[in-house]
Parts: sequence; C-alpha cells; structure tokens
Amino acid sequence: MKKILLGALLAGILAAPAVFAETERGFVSATATANKELAPDTVEISIAVVTYDNKSMQKATLENKQLSDKLYNAMKGLITPANGDWVKTSDYSAQPVYVYTNNKRNFDKYEVSNRIIVHTKSIDKAGDIIDQAITLGATNIDNLNFTISSYEKQCDGLLSEATQKTRARAELLAKAAGTVITGTKSISASCNTTGVSQRIMYNMMAKSSVADSEAAMGSSTPIATGVIKIYANVNASYFVK
Repeated sequence: MKKILLGALLAGILAAPAVFAETERGFVSATATANKELAPDTVEISIAVVTYDNKSMQKATLENKQLSDKLYNAMKGLITPANGDWVKTSDYSAQPVYVYTNNKRNFDKYEVSNRIIVHTKSIDKAGDIIDQAITLGATNIDNLNFTISSYEKQCDGLLSEATQKTRARAELLAKAAGTVITGTKSISASCNTTGVSQRIMYNMMAKSSVADSEAAMGSSTPIATGVIKIYANVNASYFVK
C-alpha cells in the first residue's frame, strides 16, 4: 500500500511542472488602428428662447410659451420625421435673477428659458433652420453638432480591420522570434471620433446686424459641415509556442 501511495505522490510531483508551464505560456502583443473620414449626414441644432419680466414670472412664462410654441411648430415643418428627424424641448427653467450691490443681494428680474433641439438628416436645411429660428424670436443659437447616423456600423467595420492588423503583426513578431501563434490571450478595443461641432454664438444683441447681413446676401446662413474621422484601436495578445 505504501508503494502505491508513494508512486501516486511522485506522479503528482512530476506532473506539477507541466501545469505550471501551461499557465505561464509565452505570448506576443500587438496594437493596430484603422480610421476613416466621412461626411456627416445628421445635425443637431440647439436653439434657446429666453424671456424676462421685471415684475411678473407669469408674464415672462407666457411670453416664452408663445415664442417657443411658434418656434417649435415652425421647426417641425422644416424636418422629415420619416427620416428619423425630430424636435424636442430641453433644459426648461424659470427663476428669479438677483444682482449684488455692495455685498447685498437685490432682485433684478424674472427669467424663463426654454431650449429646443432640432435633429435632422437634412443638413442642407441647417442654414434655413437657423434663419427661421432667428426670425421667430430665438435669443440664442449656440451649437451645431454634426454626426454620422451609421456610426455603429462604421465602427464595427474598422474594429474588424484593426483586429486583422494586430493578428498579422503578431504573426510577424512570432515568426521573427522563432515561434508560432497558438491562440488568443486577450483583446481590447475602442472606437472614437473627432466630430464636427460649431458654436454659432448668436444672441439677441446681434440680431439686427445678422438680419441686415442676411438681407444683403439674400441667402440663408452658410454652414460648413467638414468631415468626421472615426478611429478604431485594438490591443491584442496571442499565445505562442
């Protein structure tokens, strides 16, 4: 019986290095990127209506509602919901405004703000949307955000391309080191963009000069969309022997 136990113990000891070697297999790592430049096909325009009244929050709210309703309905008429376009209200606020004089807080006025976001694939209408918003009483148009509606699909394609590059590079390194790849140890990946975002910086103080310049040009506000670059990054490690 002792001989049998001793034989089993020796067999376990001899087998241990093999298990240890398996967990400590060598590996090679590689990194690759893939990118693509595309023209944006979607734009989001941020439009705000801000109203004030020195005596009544109700009056400021009523004036804001009237302007916002007209603006909202006009924007809906300029988009195509069948293409995934939409208009929504965002960041509504109503509050008193105070000023400080000689370290004392004094009431100044009531302020009501309502922001409308226009999301449309009709990028060619961006200038018309801005002009119409200004005409209907928008007090701030402060941002245009251009995007690509097929971003996920484009990202997946670039990740696949970058992953194939890491495998090819890893095989090149393994061959140079006199080894071959036997499996995948780990892969991490990410996608990001250098998007196009423009700040229009329009406010009600500049309204008259904007209107005068547009009348002289006889056309809508010019919008340059630029391009969006999508990047895919892949880091991978492969077992070798």
